[in-house]
Amino acid sequence: MKQSFIAVVGSANVDLTTFNDLFPRPGETIFGKSFDLGFGGKGANQAVAARLCGADVAMVAKVGNDLFGPATIKNFASQGIDATYVRTAEGVSSGVAPIFVDSSGQNRIIVVKGANDLLGPDDVDAAAPVLKKADTIVLQFEIPLRTVYHAVQFAKTNGIRCIVNPAPAQTVDLEQLRGADYFIPNESEAQTITGMNVQTAEDARKCAELLLGKGIRRVIITLGERGCLVAGPDHAEHIPAYPVQSIDTTGAGDALIGSFAVFLGEGFPEKEALWRASLYAALSTTKVGTQKSFWRRAEFEKEWQKRGSRL
Repeated sequence: MKQSFIAVVGSANVDLTTFNDLFPRPGETIFGKSFDLGFGGKGANQAVAARLCGADVAMVAKVGNDLFGPATIKNFASQGIDATYVRTAEGVSSGVAPIFVDSSGQNRIIVVKGANDLLGPDDVDAAAPVLKKADTIVLQFEIPLRTVYHAVQFAKTNGIRCIVNPAPAQTVDLEQLRGADYFIPNESEAQTITGMNVQTAEDARKCAELLLGKGIRRVIITLGERGCLVAGPDHAEHIPAYPVQSIDTTGAGDALIGSFAVFLGEGFPEKEALWRASLYAALSTTKVGTQKSFWRRAEFEKEWQKRGSRL
């Protein structure tokens, strides 16, 4: 099995989560129950998942010149992720997500993109030495779309596999994404991008057909506990989810994408790579948190052997 090398061009955030039963009224100060600080951002999450899954990983991102910038870079280094091209933007904050969670588990989130919004096409070009070594480039929508489009074209020009995760969903020029090898939205993202209702596996198949008709090469629509649908020009197949005792689904989509990139890079056939990624994502929901919930490869392989593939 060959070693996979994944390059992620994307976002890095710090999640600031406050837990309390009540939240203050205007002008009021109250005490909270507890607080948690964690590293997040879809790009960073996918990079960590890929690294824990066994790949060599490089991250291309922007952080701010605040307390969180160096901490984010240090987190990448501690994970063994190459952060050479995680650059610091002057005069702007790092990306942050203040999250407020009440006693029922409902959350309120304000995402401040900060330095993520300054990651530009020139940063992709500057990172060319490391990007050209990758077998897969992974992208999301928490950075400017012009940067995503440029990175897709870079991957196509250099013959590098490219995965685009259109999250969070926004209006997009699908023509600019035709160079991507995989387009992987969840149900709500697919619905936002196409305007089609996506509630069932059959809905997902019709939505995938529309995307394929726009020139997208291969589409995978994730359906949560109902698995996912993978579609190409001549075939569509529903992949059921692995049953687990789920306690926190946060980051499961990032776990799937990061691990799928690794398994493809190692040479597994698409179907087996997706089966494996589906199990990896399901297992991530058995632990609390995002990056903290991702499994190491040795742990995953034990579970894979125990459950067996369903190919």
